[in-house]
Amino acid sequence: MYAFLYFIFYLFSLLPWFILYFISDGIYILVYYVFGYRKKVVLNNLQIAFPEKTEKERIRIAKDFYHNFIDNFIETLKLISISEKEMLRRFKTNNINVLNDLYEKVDKVQIITGHYFNWEFANLSVGIESKFPFLVVYMPLKNKSFNKLIYTIRTKFKTVLISATNYRNEFKKYSSGKYSLILVSDQNPGNPENAYWGNFFGKKTPLVKGPEKGSKQNNTAVIYADFYKIKRGFYQLDFELISINPREDFKKEGTLTKLLLHKIEESIKQHPANYLWSHKKWKHEFDEKKHGHLIID
Repeated sequence: MYAFLYFIFYLFSLLPWFILYFISDGIYILVYYVFGYRKKVVLNNLQIAFPEKTEKERIRIAKDFYHNFIDNFIETLKLISISEKEMLRRFKTNNINVLNDLYEKVDKVQIITGHYFNWEFANLSVGIESKFPFLVVYMPLKNKSFNKLIYTIRTKFKTVLISATNYRNEFKKYSSGKYSLILVSDQNPGNPENAYWGNFFGKKTPLVKGPEKGSKQNNTAVIYADFYKIKRGFYQLDFELISINPREDFKKEGTLTKLLLHKIEESIKQHPANYLWSHKKWKHEFDEKKHGHLIID
């Protein structure tokens, strides 16, 4: 089954970009206008994030988001046949030196980012340019054939995938050496009762503790990664060094998480349609009695 899937999608990936985007536009019409996939979630999220905007402005962001959302998956299939040269041409890291200059100074780097488009491009491009082994944690798909296909795409060049379901065992062989590990910091925690709570676009939401705890425990250098679309099929990434000594720079619990949340919010404000609005960021309600002691503001 995997060989068949790979063959079909490989042929699909050989199509010119303009044909792929023509297909993407057709899928967009179906997803947005016919099926309305998660449209209520998207518009509700935009209402929370941008109450100062008019309904027309929020609908425009929503439509642009759906175009980006569909493009993200179409572009991912193109990665099956893409060359390294073409990959670096379409996803440019403005200042890869922010990461690579740390190679002689530290052993471990944690790269923090949000759910931005196109994350699949970022996984491959940074993996190519990073002096450090570039580790990406992923959630395996239930369908084994599709999981193998996605695994093949994501490890096409130098990126190393670490399964979230077998993290400890797979991470062991890298933990004692040099590495850069990218983490998405805006995901919902599994247990909101054991999370930080902070203001995200003015509304309290639970935040995962892992990135901050991990960076302090190992005193791992922290970099923020902001990437966004320049034009269709082309993206840009900007690195910002946050700290090479987070244990000392962020002694108060929650301060690093708060700073990173602010960075993510500012990135979204700059490129609102570039964010994954289809997931329920504010699905947990804040309860002062339960969560008051977990506030990081």
